[in-house]
Amino acid sequence: MENNLPKIYSKKAILGFSVFMSSLFGGILLYINLKDLKKDKEANIVLGVSVLLTILTYFVMSIPENPKSSLAYLCGFIGGGILSYFFVPKYIPNEESHPKKQIWKPLIIATIITVVYVSLMIFANEQNI
Repeated sequence: MENNLPKIYSKKAILGFSVFMSSLFGGILLYINLKDLKKDKEANIVLGVSVLLTILTYFVMSIPENPKSSLAYLCGFIGGGILSYFFVPKYIPNEESHPKKQIWKPLIIATIITVVYVSLMIFANEQNI
């Protein structure tokens, strides 16, 4: 039997991008999934929630004087868990039957964004901006 369902990013990919990049990255993957499934309203809700989770993460990270990276990973894991284990089953109940997209394209994009961001931070620090 041929599977005619559209390809989507897996829950694990959404969780992984949320933990190692931010909840915004994981949310964008889920947003793309929902757009591909023609669930525009749900996609917009997920995008809004992922933006809020990312803002909350930055707020939480600014509380301690010397924030630890483990705190960022914890926030990403919580955000990714919400996206992967609340929104995916709610909006894509048959997620496991969909073929999965490869993560190379978002991984390359995320890497480029990270390299540019880190480079700008280093440059700004050297210039004392």
